[in-house]
Amino acid sequence: MILKSHAITDIGLKRKINQDAFLKDDDQRLYVVADGMGGHRGGEVASQLAVQVMQSFCKANAALPPREILDKAVNAACAAIYEQSTSNAELAGMGTTIVSLLFTNGMVSIAQVGDSRVYLMNKEAIWQVTEDHSLLNEEIRAGRLMAGQAASYQFKNVITRSVGYESKVNVDVYRRQVQVGDVFLLCTDGLSGLVSMSEMHEAVTHQGLEAGTQALIDMANGRGGDDNITVLVAEVVKV
Repeated sequence: MILKSHAITDIGLKRKINQDAFLKDDDQRLYVVADGMGGHRGGEVASQLAVQVMQSFCKANAALPPREILDKAVNAACAAIYEQSTSNAELAGMGTTIVSLLFTNGMVSIAQVGDSRVYLMNKEAIWQVTEDHSLLNEEIRAGRLMAGQAASYQFKNVITRSVGYESKVNVDVYRRQVQVGDVFLLCTDGLSGLVSMSEMHEAVTHQGLEAGTQALIDMANGRGGDDNITVLVAEVVKV
C-alpha cells in the first residue's frame, strides 16, 4: 500500500500554548492526532506522551491484529498519562483525545477517544467516520437537542471520554477496506468547530493535501482561531 500524507498543527489566535500533537509515521502507516487538556502544562504533556507511547507500542507489537494493536496502544498511552498525572501535582487531571489510523493489507483501522474526528472523502463526497464522545453529542442522540442548537449549547466542549483521566479507557475501533483515492482527514475540534465538512472536502479535493490543509488552518484562524488547530490528511495512492 502506498500513501501520501501531510499534517499541520497551529496554536490558533487565542491560546498561549499548543496542546495538540500529531504523529505522521509513513513507515508504519500510522497516523495520530491528539488534543490535550489539563492545567498549565498538562494538556501539552498528555498529547505529546500519547503520540510517543502509541508509536513505540505499535512498532513493538506489529504482529498483533490491527484492531488489537490500536486498542492496546491507546490504553498504553492512557496508563502512561494517568501514571504521570497521579505522581505529579502540576499534571493532575490531565488527559487527551485521540484519533488514529493504522493501514494494513488493504484495510484501515481507526481508533477514537474524545471529540477529535476522522473524516473520509473522495472526489464525490465526504463522511464523518467517528462519533464524538461529548455531552453535546449525547444530547443530540437522545433527542434533547437539535443539531442546529449546537453552537449555542453551553456545555459543547465537555467530553465524556478521554485518554489518561483514568488508567484504562474504552476505545472505539472501526475497520474498513480502502480504495485508491480515499482521503482520510483527522482533526481536533479547533478545526471541526469552525469549518464545515463541505469546506474541508472542497479545500482538500481542489487544492491537494498540502495547500488544502493550510487553507483549512487559515480558514479556522480567519473565523477567530479560538483553539489550537491540527489537521492531518492521508491519501491512499495504491492498495
